[in-house]
Amino acid sequence: MRKLSPKFEKPHKPWDRARIESERRTASSYGLRRKQEIWKAESILRTFRRIARELEARKDKVREEMFLNRVKKFGLISPAGTLDDVLNLEVNNILDRRLQTLVQRKGFASTPRQARQYITHGHIALGGRKANWPSTIVDVESEKTIGFREGSRMRQEKIAKFEKIVAKEKKEKTESKMEKAG
Repeated sequence: MRKLSPKFEKPHKPWDRARIESERRTASSYGLRRKQEIWKAESILRTFRRIARELEARKDKVREEMFLNRVKKFGLISPAGTLDDVLNLEVNNILDRRLQTLVQRKGFASTPRQARQYITHGHIALGGRKANWPSTIVDVESEKTIGFREGSRMRQEKIAKFEKIVAKEKKEKTESKMEKAG
């Protein structure tokens, strides 16, 4: 049986009050279940920063361009971004690209926890396929394909709710036209 390598590093000072408070605020604002999710994001960020520092020291333009294209693909820096922009990234930038956060920001869910629930219960699709992992880092192109899964009950409820709102607006418009005419 193969042993999996860890995806994050635990903090060196486990009882640092300031770190614990900032992690608690971050976890509640992004609807995270455990602090390991923050540590994973920090690990991804650490890797990006390490690569950016190495490329800045080497002055290898080809690898630098490949790396910047990869980071731009995830939407972490602007299309005109440089290695300095990569070095200025924060954990929030990584957490903003998670599927859970994007589902909530697109309006499919009202809270981050509800977005997480929709994903884990199989109501959300990414590129037409069911997405099960709230921690999926979504690139800019795939972000456009986020939606409710075809056979999802939640999709049917949202469509019914939308149709009800449209019907109500139509009724109000016709009533206002009749009042103006009458």
